[in-house]
Amino acid sequence: MRSFLKIIIVSTIFVLVTGISGYLALTLLIKSEDVVVVPDLIGKDAIYALEVLTDLGLNIKVKKIEYHAGIPKNHVVFQEPPAGSEIKKDRDVRIILSKGPKTFLLPELVGLDIRQAKIILEENDLKLGNVAKVYKERTRLDEIIAQTPDPRETITRGSVVNLLVSLGHKPKAFAMPSLGGLSLDDAIFLLERDRLILGKIQSTFREKKPDGIVVAQEPAHGYRVTESTRVNLTINRLVARERSPKRIYLFRYRLPNGFLRKHIKVVMNIQGFSYSFYDTFVKPGEEIRLLVPPVADVTLLLYKDKELILKKVF
Repeated sequence: MRSFLKIIIVSTIFVLVTGISGYLALTLLIKSEDVVVVPDLIGKDAIYALEVLTDLGLNIKVKKIEYHAGIPKNHVVFQEPPAGSEIKKDRDVRIILSKGPKTFLLPELVGLDIRQAKIILEENDLKLGNVAKVYKERTRLDEIIAQTPDPRETITRGSVVNLLVSLGHKPKAFAMPSLGGLSLDDAIFLLERDRLILGKIQSTFREKKPDGIVVAQEPAHGYRVTESTRVNLTINRLVARERSPKRIYLFRYRLPNGFLRKHIKVVMNIQGFSYSFYDTFVKPGEEIRLLVPPVADVTLLLYKDKELILKKVF
């Protein structure tokens, strides 16, 4: 009887020990799966830090961004908890990012377009100061021709940089030519020859003047003008075209066959005001179709690669 009781007691103890051991082992296994080791992020890029922590099931929190002489911009300066710490998944790892050194050598901006310079200044935490503009031969429009402080000078982030920007070559000044008595085609040819811009086209009725010629211009003949001056014209119209006020005209133009796309721009001058109706690159052989508004005094101008090739009056 005693031997039987001993067997029962020993068996019971064995079962209890086995159960407790299994429970503890399972608990430790589960806990070990929830715990990860924090990696070393100091000096690492912010994108790299984000990817590594995400893969480990940890969150990244940026406490602040500060200047640091020894660590590049957008790299980790400090982390908490430190590398090697064991923490549970879904916990936060707090970091401080570098804004780079507070002082650095100002990059060369001369020769760049002002839009490019603005991007560089913004990326380096610099402010755009005064922008002066002057004419200068052999330079592009909006090209930077001088800067202060000078290139490669040591400056502090947040400093102001002043720029001198080119307006391109200085427009040539001359006396406005006389366009009176010319057809619209001839007047446009002279304007383009002198690099003047066609402005409004209006019509009038003068019985003693030929039909379709220029009878007035602005600026007037002899006025001082420069290249790119806008010139408005008044054309004589003797015969009123008979058409229904609700009729809409369809303008069609097909590009010749070839290999290269052409830049096509269509401008309509409607009752003295110019509107750009079409402005894009077109494939060879492609046809352009535009509806012309049912109003009086519509002049359509078609440019191919900035050259006027067609004029039509409706």
